[in-house]
Amino acid sequence: MLGRLRSCFVRTQTWQHAGRYVSALVSEIPKRNGWAIAQQAGDRTPDRTQRLLNRAVWDGQAAMSQVRRFVVTGLDAVAGRRARRGLRIAALDETGQQKAGTATCGVKRQYMGCAGRLANGINTVHLAYVRERVGHALIGARQWIPAEHLTDPDTTTRMGITSGLEFRTKGQLAIDICTDAYADGVAFDFACGDEVYGNCTQLREFFEDRQQAYVLRVASTFMLTLNPETRMTCAKAVALLVTDQRRWQIRSAGAGSKGHRWYAWAWIATASPRHYLLIRRHLKSGDLAFHYCHVPQGQPLTLARLIRAAGLRWPVEETFEFSKDSFGLDQCQARLHTAITRHTVLVMTALAICAIAAARLKTRTDTQAPPASTPESATTVRARHDPADYPRNRTPARHHLAPAETHRPRHPLAQLATPPPSPSPLVPPTHPTQPRVFPGQLANGGCRTRPTVVTCLVTTMVRFCRIGQS
Repeated sequence: MLGRLRSCFVRTQTWQHAGRYVSALVSEIPKRNGWAIAQQAGDRTPDRTQRLLNRAVWDGQAAMSQVRRFVVTGLDAVAGRRARRGLRIAALDETGQQKAGTATCGVKRQYMGCAGRLANGINTVHLAYVRERVGHALIGARQWIPAEHLTDPDTTTRMGITSGLEFRTKGQLAIDICTDAYADGVAFDFACGDEVYGNCTQLREFFEDRQQAYVLRVASTFMLTLNPETRMTCAKAVALLVTDQRRWQIRSAGAGSKGHRWYAWAWIATASPRHYLLIRRHLKSGDLAFHYCHVPQGQPLTLARLIRAAGLRWPVEETFEFSKDSFGLDQCQARLHTAITRHTVLVMTALAICAIAAARLKTRTDTQAPPASTPESATTVRARHDPADYPRNRTPARHHLAPAETHRPRHPLAQLATPPPSPSPLVPPTHPTQPRVFPGQLANGGCRTRPTVVTCLVTTMVRFCRIGQS
C-alpha cells in the first residue's frame, strides 16, 4: 500500500516519514497525538510530523484515490474466491471530533454524534466500501466547513482553507465523494445512508441519473406519491396500507455484536415503478424506520435484496469506532484544513491495510499446528487417537486413554483447580505441555515466539471485518 503512495509525494524523505506515521498509527501507543507519533517514529520533537501535515508538498486527494483503489481491489479479489460474492455497498455517514477552541478549521457548536449532544467540534462526511461477508473500510472523506468560515477572508487564511472553496451541505459533500469514487472505476450495488442523505433531493437525483440503486433512510414526514392524485407522509401511508399483519415478514438484517438483528419488514409501492418504501419495525418496541428505495430498470428487485442492503449500512459505524479506538481518527491536533485532511488520509491508509489483511485471513484454511519439537510433545498435541493403535472391532477403553486427554479442562482457568506439582525447580518437566491449536486458528496461542504488533493488530481486525450474513 505504501508503495502506491509514492507517486503522491514530491520528495522521498516525506514519503518515508509518511510510512513511519502510518506505522505509528498501527502501533500500541496509548495516544496518537503529535508527540506520541513523533516519538514512535524515532523523532525527538514533533517538528517533522507537523511539517508532514502542514507544509510538506504532497497530494492528499491523490493519496485518497490510491487508498480507494487498494481497498476495492483487495476486497473484490477476496470476494472473487467465494461462491457467493455478496453485495457491494456504498455506506455514507459522518463522524466528528470534539474541539475546545475556535481556531480549528470547521469548528462550530453543532450536534456531535460521538457525544450525543450539542458540542463544539468538527464533522467529516465519509464513504465506506462494504463487501458483504468479506470486509469494509473507508474510501472517501470530505470535511464539512460552515458558511461563515468561507465568507470571511481572514478566517479563510488563518484556517488554511483553499481560496475559492464554496459552501457544501453534507448531501452535496456526499455527491463529491461518490463522484471521485465513480471516476476511479468503483461500482456499487446499492448506496446507503441515514436521514441526512435520504432527505437530500439533490443526492437522490444524482444517484438516479447514474442508474445507481439506493436504500436511504428518510424521516416519518417524508412525502410519498402513491398515485398522481395521492400524496401522504410515510407514517400515514403505513397506518393506512400496512394494517394486515400478514404483510410483515420477520427477517434478519444481518449479524451484529449480539447475534442476528431480527425485525419485521414490509414495503409499499409508489407511483413510480422503480421506487418503493421499505419499512422496518422493531419486534419489541414497535418503533418504525423508513427507507426510500430506488432500483433502476434491469436490476433485480426483491424484498430480500433490499433488506440485505439496508442491513449492510451498519459496518460504517463499526469502522468509525475501530478507526478512533485503534488508529486515532479523532485524536488529530491539527488546526489547518489541509492538515486535517492529510491526517484522515493516513488513518484511512492504516485502516485499509488492516482491512485487506483481515479479509485475506478469513479465507485461509491451511493454518496448522506448529511442528512438534520433541516426540513427547507430539503425543500431547494429537487431538484424536489413531484407530490403528487398537485392535479391529474394538472400542478403546477409557482407561487406555492418558489422564491429560481424558480430563482436559474446557477453559484455561480450570487448570487452577488442580493441585500444584511437587517443587522441582532444577529439573525440567518430562512431558512439556503445549496449548492445543486447531486448524484455522491464528498462531497467537501456538506460536513459540512473542507475536509482533502487526500480528496482534491483524488478529483484532478479524473481529473488525465480521460482516453480518443475511
